Amino acid sequence: MSTERPGKSTQRTPNRQLAALIAEAGFSNAGLARRVDQLGLEHGLDLRYDKTSVTRWLRGQQPRGTTPALIAEVFTRRLGRRLTAQDLGLDACAPVYAGLEFAATPGEAVDIVGGLWRKDTGNHAELRKIAFTPAGLVVPSRDWLIGRPDERVARGEPAPEAPRVPSQGRGPLSPAAVPPPRVGQAARIERVERGPGQRVTAGDIAALRSVGELFRALDHAYGGGHARQALVRYLEHEAEPMLRGAYGEQTGRRLFAAVADLTRLAGWTAYDIAAHGLAQRYFVQALRLAQAAGDRAYGSYVLVTMSRQAVYLGHGREAVQLARVAQQGVGSSVPPAVQALLHAVEARGHGVLGEVRACTASLARAERALEQARPGDETPHWARFFDEAQLADEFGHCHRDLQQYRAAAQHAERSLQLRGPGYVRSRLFCRMVLATARLGLGDVEQACALAAESAQQAAEMRSVRAHEYVKDFERRLEPYRDATPVRTYRERVAALV
Repeated sequence: MSTERPGKSTQRTPNRQLAALIAEAGFSNAGLARRVDQLGLEHGLDLRYDKTSVTRWLRGQQPRGTTPALIAEVFTRRLGRRLTAQDLGLDACAPVYAGLEFAATPGEAVDIVGGLWRKDTGNHAELRKIAFTPAGLVVPSRDWLIGRPDERVARGEPAPEAPRVPSQGRGPLSPAAVPPPRVGQAARIERVERGPGQRVTAGDIAALRSVGELFRALDHAYGGGHARQALVRYLEHEAEPMLRGAYGEQTGRRLFAAVADLTRLAGWTAYDIAAHGLAQRYFVQALRLAQAAGDRAYGSYVLVTMSRQAVYLGHGREAVQLARVAQQGVGSSVPPAVQALLHAVEARGHGVLGEVRACTASLARAERALEQARPGDETPHWARFFDEAQLADEFGHCHRDLQQYRAAAQHAERSLQLRGPGYVRSRLFCRMVLATARLGLGDVEQACALAAESAQQAAEMRSVRAHEYVKDFERRLEPYRDATPVRTYRERVAALV
């Protein structure tokens, strides 16, 4: 069956834009067709293009479906700059790569992220099928690192702003502390109607921060799938009207910072349910919003999040690169806890790659940085989770990946001793690391007991990652499948289904 749009009887116009880019990239017609087919396979598409197909495109025939976006991505990967279907002289279509753009201006960033929110609430099933693309990490991280700060984010002509209340240990761009959110409070916030061009207030931004804390707590306790769609709807119906409202420079920067945090969280919840392509797009847009906020440190945190996703998906090299870009982007200007976080995330990338010396060196840098932290440090609210318990967790994961099971068990046990009960999913992950380490040390009975406890918790969560930790352990059980503790474990897990 033809994959091209039916042509009219009129003569087509040759596509000179596509011809020029083919020449620039050094592709043959057959080479371009082959790369499009290969990229299609990454997205579960069985395409059958050949050199004749490319000849038709050059003569002006328009490919249909998602093919224009795939062709654009082939050139983006080859030439190292973001290209769209229109740049190739092709019609725009269902853009499977929409959302990976690092916008040139804050206004364009609002347009892109607003479109992403609307698509997510409108047809999230389609978006969840979009594949993660390692090549999509290159341009945004580069543009964040070397791009110029936004000179102006203000919109409209709001009245003069009230004097700002000094922040309480949250850094120059973070809001004052807000009381813990209540579900009823969040519901009241969500029902507020905003008119076009309405002035954004300090209360609006406090509400964004408060809602973020609520959704973060739900994510920790019940998994990303529990309230993800509610969060995205909130962004669409409340955050976007604020971004399109009226505000001065100071309020605008704080607004962009708050929305960046919520957008990163939306990506995190998508990541937790294995909607990896969608999560990647949210992270890229959160990075751009952080730049509009002028919050370089938070931008590094978004890159850390992207690096964690790359680790989870087995892209160790990209994970290391993202962590190093984050380190370069902030230098020594961030508090010790943030420095420790950046080095620990780099270590995780090295661990996936099996690079023992580099992993150990990064862990040592993280440990030294955290030792320099003091109670009075102005650590950003988003980095306060990175304490001794979290560092021990990072050590445990790294040693597990390096198959250093005795060290992995020691650090995982320490993390579980120190970690607060509110981090339910993180404790589950760490317990599974401990179970894996115990299995590696030959203690099958204790390993199965630990894993059974985690499997019970995973069954009560809407978190694909939690289930994957359990499945990974079960794959490791195969050599011991005839052991009594393994049979008992499998009976217990089967009863949970």
